[in-house]
Amino acid sequence: MASYPAHRETDVVLRDGRTIHLRPARPEDRTAVEDYLLALSPESRRLRFWGVSLDIGETARAAVEIDHQDHETLLALTGSPAAQVVGGAQFIATSDSGSAEVGVSVADDLQGLGLGSLLIGHLAEAAAEQGIAWLRADVLPENHTMLKVFRETGYPVTVRTQPGVVQVDLPTAAVPGAIEQYEDRERLAAASAVRAFLQPASIAVIGASRDASSIGGRLFGNLLAEPFDGVVYPVNPNAPAVQGVTAFSTVLDVPGPVDLAFVAVPAVHVSEVARGCAQKGVRSLVVISAGFREAGGQGTSRQAELVDICRSSGMRLIGPNCMGLVNTDPHVRLNGTFAGVSPRDGRIAFMSQSGALGIAIMNLAESLGTGLSSFVSIGNKADISGNDLLSYWQDDERTHVILLYLESFGNPRRFARLCRQIALTKPIVVVKSGRSASGTRATVSHTGALLASSDTTVEALFRQNGVIRTDTLEEMFDVATLLASQPVPQGPRVAIVTNAGGLGIQCADMCEAGGLEVPEFAPGTVDRLRAVLPAEAGVGNPVDMVASARGQDYAATISAVASDPHVDALIVIYIPPLEHDAPDVARHMVEAIGAIDRRLPVLTCFMSARGVPEALRVPGAPIPSFAFPEQAAIALAHAWHLGQWRARPRGSVPVLQDVQRDEAAGLLAGALERGEGWLHADEVRRLLRCYGIAVVEEREAGDPEAAARVAVQLGGPVALKMAGPVHKTEAGAVRLGLAADQVAEEARAMASRVGASGGEQAGFLVQPMVVDAAEMLVGIVADPQFGSVVACGAGGTTVELVKDVRVGVAPLTDADARSMVLGLATFPLLDGFRGASKKDVEALIDVVIRVSSMAEHHPAIIEMDCNPVMVMPRGAVVVDARVRVRAPEPRPPFAGRPG
Repeated sequence: MASYPAHRETDVVLRDGRTIHLRPARPEDRTAVEDYLLALSPESRRLRFWGVSLDIGETARAAVEIDHQDHETLLALTGSPAAQVVGGAQFIATSDSGSAEVGVSVADDLQGLGLGSLLIGHLAEAAAEQGIAWLRADVLPENHTMLKVFRETGYPVTVRTQPGVVQVDLPTAAVPGAIEQYEDRERLAAASAVRAFLQPASIAVIGASRDASSIGGRLFGNLLAEPFDGVVYPVNPNAPAVQGVTAFSTVLDVPGPVDLAFVAVPAVHVSEVARGCAQKGVRSLVVISAGFREAGGQGTSRQAELVDICRSSGMRLIGPNCMGLVNTDPHVRLNGTFAGVSPRDGRIAFMSQSGALGIAIMNLAESLGTGLSSFVSIGNKADISGNDLLSYWQDDERTHVILLYLESFGNPRRFARLCRQIALTKPIVVVKSGRSASGTRATVSHTGALLASSDTTVEALFRQNGVIRTDTLEEMFDVATLLASQPVPQGPRVAIVTNAGGLGIQCADMCEAGGLEVPEFAPGTVDRLRAVLPAEAGVGNPVDMVASARGQDYAATISAVASDPHVDALIVIYIPPLEHDAPDVARHMVEAIGAIDRRLPVLTCFMSARGVPEALRVPGAPIPSFAFPEQAAIALAHAWHLGQWRARPRGSVPVLQDVQRDEAAGLLAGALERGEGWLHADEVRRLLRCYGIAVVEEREAGDPEAAARVAVQLGGPVALKMAGPVHKTEAGAVRLGLAADQVAEEARAMASRVGASGGEQAGFLVQPMVVDAAEMLVGIVADPQFGSVVACGAGGTTVELVKDVRVGVAPLTDADARSMVLGLATFPLLDGFRGASKKDVEALIDVVIRVSSMAEHHPAIIEMDCNPVMVMPRGAVVVDARVRVRAPEPRPPFAGRPG
């Protein structure tokens, strides 16, 4: 009997947003299983067990007395302390090698919420771990619902009709279709959970206070002031009424149902309140109170208890230690925060991990005249996460732009999948704290050193998935203001119109620094400008209309420049010589901009002591305005980079047919028997060849004389290296271009140098020299948060000096790999720089893809350096490589988890 597979325990989210706990059965579950079987309706029992009569005790015993190898049962549980069984699935291996019989059932009141398909998917993963390739179910012909459950798993099921029975066969390998099906179900379930927070019909505020200055008092007052389009109940055991509304001692005393409860009581009482909410049937809980994990000590255990109460009851949680949420939808009007500002209706959704920062964010939005569709402060994100909010905002018609303030990632892979889908239609703008390294990874490879110095991996995650990253909150709102009202530019060419030449030059400089272009106008545009502007005006790009420019001059210039075929975006700058002229100029701008092609984004900059004129600030006005030209240029550059990402081919993760994955797995398993450490040189070569990566011919020699003999056999100049995972150049353990008669002497000198420095001497490696090639690096580093990270950059001895590297989170698509290679600053070295031969870029891209596939298949690889990869005019070959391995943790189930 195998040991209990604790890694299979997980929480899943149903279609309605509730959570259910899944885990393998244990012998002590027998009574709970009996209760479950007795509670099934006669029809459900008949369809599952092919008859109403059932030996309850024997069936329950068989379900829980299992070996977790040939016989596994997964139970779905709910209720505190997670003891009520509400569903189950089991497989029993058959005499046919690699197959098992499967059965599944779900409590009557939970049918139709996706639990059956989740159970089958997790059971398939468990079966695959035991080498079972196929699951088979015998289904009654009239049980159409169960056939649908199997199909909804996303696995490619095969259905065969036999007399009196329908046989269903399901492969246990997680094919892309099954993964996509689960991911889509996961997204819809998360959106449903968030919807329950943002669109409740009834709210209780537990800790509502008569003191309007307290947190509970402010929150309750904001709900009344908006006013919320529903029912709000104050809960306070010490007051008969709160702010003129009848109060209740506990949530259980509230006469009607409660969809959403806000909790603003001392942390020590929160668990008791949460239990009452669970008993009341509250679906969603927002815990404002602090004093949990962020406080350490007892706060950590207090938060764990709170999460357990919520999970066991199916209640979802935002917080603790948060400032609440807002939904400005006129049909909801929910301001569930204790902030002193009420956001106006708008197109921008905002999520913040920081509660205190949330107040500053809403104040900033109000000062900028920026409206929000919704706002959520997730605090400690003990349950509902940023990923769940993304799932909701993806289909929210009122949200056009998504803003995120992140301090950490919970599930970065899910974040990446969501962003890659959403960013195609809705911009995602992020401020991520922690750009500087808080420490150095315990890596010794070049790849590890390159990635340990900054948040390079975070940058790669954002770049791969179309996320705009800004340095400050103000810059974030600048970008959001632009993208909420203007289209993404179709190209990088910017026209600048100003009445102050110096500001135009500053703006042009910032545009070009951000990757935009400030092109010359077409001759026809220049002629039109000369016809409407005074002789002293500059009609090039930027257009300097001089300080005396009036509103009609701006209108005529905007019309002429916007129609130029060389212009993809327009920045209009105005500094008023006389403040009272600003409204007239603004009115002409609005009229002129309204008449041009709506596919052309237009940004304005009013540098006025009185701020932006009302003509540009009215709600719904399609013209974003900025205080300084540099802000406009930076925002536009971000928008253009998003446009480039959207125009890039999406690509797909290549399925390599020529790799020997099982042979590589066996090689790594053998190496892991030695414990964590570096592979031997011959193991590295075999591993690379398993993935079709060419390795330069290399021969081992035990002593200097043997190395000389190998050099004679290879002929021509050779490279001599000391074997072993050391930085060979720094240790003096590599010599290039040696003739055969030089090898023995150089080998003896090399051994002396390495020995004197205390290095390990493991013999020598002799290789033929590779000529007419560019030295590149391709490598892997296992990131504790992001998984395997693949790096590609300039290689050779100066790799850490040049630090030209692009990284991506595995698995890479073919488009990702191409973007990494073409995006290198040293790419010209591959493309015939200064008359050199052009190198085989496609071969290098192929190496990156194969290394990515290896990283994804084998999480035991925690570090890899292929340096250098010699890229020749035809082909690419690895000259030196090192691989470090460590036994990986069991991968948790991928499907349906919250967070």
